[in-house]
This record gives sequence, C-alpha cells and structure tokens, in this order.
Amino acid sequence: MPEIKKPRRGSLAYYPRKRARRIYPTVTVYPKAEKVKPLVFAGYKVGCTHAVVLDTRKSSPTFGKEIVVPVTILDCPPLKVVGIRVYKNTEKGLKALTEVWCKELPKGLERKVRVKSNEEKIKELEGKSFDDVRLIVCTQPLLSGIRKKKPEIFEVGISGKDAREKLEFAKSMLGKEVNHKDVFREGELVDVIAVTKGKGTAGPVERFGIKVQPRHAKQKRRHVGSLGQERPGKVRPTVPMAGQLGFARRTELNKRVLKLGEGGISPKGGFKRYGIVKSNYIVIEGSVPGSKKRLVLMRSAIRPKSISIPELRKLVV
Repeated sequence: MPEIKKPRRGSLAYYPRKRARRIYPTVTVYPKAEKVKPLVFAGYKVGCTHAVVLDTRKSSPTFGKEIVVPVTILDCPPLKVVGIRVYKNTEKGLKALTEVWCKELPKGLERKVRVKSNEEKIKELEGKSFDDVRLIVCTQPLLSGIRKKKPEIFEVGISGKDAREKLEFAKSMLGKEVNHKDVFREGELVDVIAVTKGKGTAGPVERFGIKVQPRHAKQKRRHVGSLGQERPGKVRPTVPMAGQLGFARRTELNKRVLKLGEGGISPKGGFKRYGIVKSNYIVIEGSVPGSKKRLVLMRSAIRPKSISIPELRKLVV
C-alpha cells in the first residue's frame, strides 16, 4: 500500500514572523530603466474608498461599461533631495564611498539625523571611480494632512545605465523637490512597500491558520497537536506557535495608478482619522498595506504585467 502523504497544516508563507525594525520600510531592489529619473516615491496612507471607472479590458465581460472598484488614496507631498550617496561594487556588495549634503537642510531634519552641509565636496566625486549613485531624500509632513513635524529620510535609486550620467542628474536635483509626476504616470503599474498593521500577540490558529482541534485532544482546541518528534530533542522553528502578528515589512506587486492629482479630493471636514489632503495625491486601485497615516513607498513595477497603457481602466469620477 502506498504511503499516504498530505501537505502540512498551516502556512509558513513569510518566516520568521517578527516585527519590522522601523515603522517605514527601505527599498533594496530597483527596476531597470533607460531614462534617468528617480525610481521611488512615498506617500502617507489616507484611507480606502471606491471609484467609478470605465473598463477598457477587451477580455472582460464588463468591457465598455462603468464599474466600481476599491481604491486607496495616498497623500504625496513633494520629497526634498537633501543629499547624494555614491557606492562602489565590492566582493561583499555595494560599499558607500562618500555622501554630499545640501546647504539648506529642511527644518525638522535635525530631529532625525545630525549632519553638516558639505556641498563643496561634490567636486571631489568627479575624480573618483564609483558604480552607483543614489539620492537621499526626506519627506515634508508639514505639507500633508497629518500633524507631524519629524520627517522620514531614506534612499532613492536612480535609473540609467551610466554611473556618470546618474551623478550629473543627482547634482542637478540636490536641494530641489521631487513630485509624484516626475516618477510615475497615470495607468502605470507600481509596487507598494509598507509595514503592515500591528496586531500584537496572536495564537497559532490566527497566526498560521492551523486546524482547530476537537476537545478530546488534551482538552484544548486552538493549539498545535504536537511540538515535533522525539528526536532530536528540541522544538524546531517551523512548528506553528503563538507570537507576534503583523507590523512586518511587506511588498505588493503590480498596483495600478489610476490618478495623479493636486488637491481638491478631500470631502467636507476631511477624511476620517486622517484630515485634509493639502497637496498632491495618488489614487491606487486596490488595497495598500499599513494603517492610516503610515508612510508607503512606491517604486516602478519590477515584474510588470504585459498590458499596454491604452488598454487600462480609465477613471470616470
């Protein structure tokens, strides 16, 4: 008689499941593009709503009709370019050679980092050998709807094939602002990266989706039937057990940008538990990880679907 096999109970999906190091993520992988431009933008999550769109997918049964889709609104004030960081390829990966900070640093940045402006060092970069250049940007929360002073600071990759070309672009952007329309366009696919909602300590049923046991199993129900075999005499890390749930860095691929707007989207009295969107905003089709007011990073899609821009859904209202 053949051996009976079945899949394990409970999903390991992302493992180990532990809290993120900080409340907003970093981007470590960037897509390739020939045009020189920033590859990442950021916005504060306002909340979810719905929008009426015209379905232009020919394979859809609702082709040519108006449909209602869930959308997420992100408050996207311009990013301030405060520095340039130059990297060199080594056997252990990229190594930072030097960095240059602009003269006029935004107010409130001293709450985050202590740096001194050294823009005169930018001439020293021309004689050095390097392989990659990235922008150091910070958010401007005072221009958003949340009552916050301390900005977030992170790196932004630059597209292009030549490192010298990237450096010239970085020089021209030092001390200036980057808007959402400088990075994305309507109808484009983007990847969203954020830290999910924190849910504290949870049991193995909610955390891993294991089966609820009958009462005769040790007079318990929401528990693991066995912690593992007798040998070796230890509990393996793959055993579903209670622990931290949520507040983890997650990436969702291929989210559609429905609209890039500039103010005028807030309802009377502002959005619930957020406020009024004062500056630019992005409307993304579908959901976005994280809670309201949390910073969400967006990059150009690294594995985009093969859909041409004219075939995408068009926003009606």
